[in-house]
Amino acid sequence: MALKLLFMGTPEFAVPILKKLNNSEHQILSVYTQPPRKSQRGQKINKSHVQEFCEKNRISLRSPENLKDKKEIDYLKDLSPDVVIVVAYGQILPSEMLGISNIEFLNIHASLLPKWRGAAPIQRSIIEMDKETGISIMKIVPKLDAGPYLIQEKVKIDKNDNYISLSKKLSLLGSEMILKSLKLIEKKNYNLTEQDENKASYASKIEKSESEIKWNSPSKNLVAKIKGLNPYPGTWFNHKGNRLRIIDAIEVNQSGKEGTILDDNLTIACKENAIKILLIQKEGKKILKAREFLAGYKILKGENLN
Repeated sequence: MALKLLFMGTPEFAVPILKKLNNSEHQILSVYTQPPRKSQRGQKINKSHVQEFCEKNRISLRSPENLKDKKEIDYLKDLSPDVVIVVAYGQILPSEMLGISNIEFLNIHASLLPKWRGAAPIQRSIIEMDKETGISIMKIVPKLDAGPYLIQEKVKIDKNDNYISLSKKLSLLGSEMILKSLKLIEKKNYNLTEQDENKASYASKIEKSESEIKWNSPSKNLVAKIKGLNPYPGTWFNHKGNRLRIIDAIEVNQSGKEGTILDDNLTIACKENAIKILLIQKEGKKILKAREFLAGYKILKGENLN
């Protein structure tokens, strides 16, 4: 028996999951996404990835500013979906909404709960050099990401994974897992596993202040940070008034005074070992390989970036 669904999601991460549901036997009654936002520079209006998908596929779309508005509560009651599926939507569902009877509220969360509850689980798992992460399909409760889960599956975090590559893996996994979850709900054949509050940790929102590279950290930590914050907000260091953005780097077994350029290949000493920059970008310019960048920009061996 097909289920009636309402989907809530905003970023690119949510699109493969929405696409999988749209191609399934289940019926998507409507989709909620965050309203279009103006660019930081200029007046361009940016639609969410979910909005763009819905417009291309002629799926009913809503973008309310506030879910607590009575008309949104009434709309959901009248729509009467069997399941509301939330994927990185960007708003917390109010208790008035969660209290509507005969609706299951499910969240597809990109971590192995109770680890990394909160806004940035993928980034934090990379930055903290976790060996694995995963997807949790959980029941939504008023407390943030604290509800019991239906199913979980693990994903190995590879050495070369960055935010983009790990997001793609987790999104595809989530798209398969939600169909499994809906089948369990259809058959009323599932158990909910309560989270262990003693093991809970929080993936706080990524702040722009985290972007600046500090050379008094071990190289492995800096590489993890570079990968975790790529592409947004990215990582950077200052050189003679220019903000230089590190797109990709590796750890190398070299040493020197923290922040010192060790060779002509953009190898920079850290607290432990060094990083070798592979891809770099001057603010406002295109991304270049380190050798191409150095052909037109001088950073000399022996300079110190502190």
